[in-house]
Amino acid sequence: MVIKETLFRPILITTGRKTGKPHPVMLRAVNYNGKIYFSRHRPDGDWFKNVLVNPDVTIEYNNIVLSGKAKLVTDEEFSNKISELKYPGEKRAKEKRVTIEITLDNS
Repeated sequence: MVIKETLFRPILITTGRKTGKPHPVMLRAVNYNGKIYFSRHRPDGDWFKNVLVNPDVTIEYNNIVLSGKAKLVTDEEFSNKISELKYPGEKRAKEKRVTIEITLDNS
């Protein structure tokens, strides 16, 4: 994988579920075991809803553009692990979150 950092802030580009247009948003991400993870406190964000409808995504970081497929993480324990990596030593690492896993193309 091109991205070496465990915790980083890329731009996630989803496809709008209503408009069909690119929807870029800068988010905190976790790079773990060869996959990229994004999470939210609640499943109400546009980017989150977009990937549930169209799992094809693009990630831009440090002049690198990567494409991949998103899927919802259903394992609550694993989602908790991602939260601990995303918010090391912070109280919010213990909050329940919804998590999306990105499998990069050609990885």
